[in-house]
Amino acid sequence: MKRHPHTGQLDGLISKQPRLCDEKREDSATGGAEGGGSHVAALILARGGSKGIPLKNIKMLAGVPLIGWVLRAAIDSKVFDSVWVSTDHDEIEKVAKSWGAKVHRRSPEVSRDSSTSLETIQEFVSLNPDVDVVCNIQATSPCLHPYHLTQALEMITKQGYTSVFSVVRRHQFRWKEVKRGSGKATQPENLDPKNRPRRQDWKGELCENGSFYFATKDLIMKESCLQGGTIGYYEMPPEYSVDIDVDIDWPVAEQRVLRYGYFGLVTPEVVRLMLCKVSGCLTDGRIHLFVSKEDMMSIHTRDVTGLHMLQKEDVEILLLISSKDTLAKLLADKLSQTTGCQVMQVGEDLLNDLQPIVEQKKLEWKDVAYMGNDEEDAPCMNLAGLSAVPCDAPVDAINAAKYTCQHGGGMGAVREFAEHILLQRKKAKSQLEQDRIDRTNF
Repeated sequence: MKRHPHTGQLDGLISKQPRLCDEKREDSATGGAEGGGSHVAALILARGGSKGIPLKNIKMLAGVPLIGWVLRAAIDSKVFDSVWVSTDHDEIEKVAKSWGAKVHRRSPEVSRDSSTSLETIQEFVSLNPDVDVVCNIQATSPCLHPYHLTQALEMITKQGYTSVFSVVRRHQFRWKEVKRGSGKATQPENLDPKNRPRRQDWKGELCENGSFYFATKDLIMKESCLQGGTIGYYEMPPEYSVDIDVDIDWPVAEQRVLRYGYFGLVTPEVVRLMLCKVSGCLTDGRIHLFVSKEDMMSIHTRDVTGLHMLQKEDVEILLLISSKDTLAKLLADKLSQTTGCQVMQVGEDLLNDLQPIVEQKKLEWKDVAYMGNDEEDAPCMNLAGLSAVPCDAPVDAINAAKYTCQHGGGMGAVREFAEHILLQRKKAKSQLEQDRIDRTNF
């Protein structure tokens, strides 16, 4: 297989950041708002001057840059003719391009603290007159899935709506502040206190969750709004309605996205085999030299526990030792005894060495989890259903992995990835069970 000349990814493989292709989008979105052949663009606004969380748009959330979550969903939906990031910041531009997006460098006039989203979108549309429908996707909505966008766009392309935006249903009683002298008075806005409804008897209210806004070009440019004409709403379940505004939102969003986030086109139903590089993943890559001329490598007990967690769930583990790693080769037996895992020596062409192993075990790569720490691991990480690197891995390896650990090599990264694998297995099994129940009820 050959590498793509610009992205460095292997052609034909699915990576963490799928390339934005120039092919026509799927038929479900053709026809457009104004007839066949109209151009539908996704636009993510990502200014560099965030005040609440500096550069939050590219801050790592659950192993992925925040903006990467929505870019992956937009590109994998295959309903957009182009996917763009509007920014004024070099680092955000670099991340956006690495995830397959085009970049609109916004002008200083729409990059101020006082600039509105509408002004930025209008600038984009005026510079891209071929665009007929714009989907403004909020970068801080990491639980967005491709089908959310597909179904919402169909409301415009097939049902005749002029604008469609995402909402979540809330069951919250609202009270309005009333200023009376120095006291704090209030009055109800959406309930009668004498006849408070039970939750099950109240449909609740539709609230914007800010995840996305579809609008036609005419509405944006002539009416100067994103919600107008024939307005439709797309209701998202509460578990997918995640927004990040201030620091306190971050840990909550991280847990939510691990459970409900979209991890790409390849999601394994059950990981059955874990392939893990020893040097740089299970160890920190360092060799300790002593006066007695003995060498030493260290393994964190937390990582060994992570391996045992996978084994308890019937995940087979194969530890990979590079043919260049002399010390690790000498310690192969010790590694096997310590971890209870099989140890295998591999050459520079990892895919060539490991493909027969996957086939011999009658598995597909979607059933494999792979943890590496260098560019040579990229082909295997691209193919694997789940893949990860420690946080201290080189940039080329990070770009190829689907998950970047918060811990470094030999410092708990393997345990972290093991927990991630088990969480994804739990999610997949839960979804399979729900699908079975749905089919039975149907």
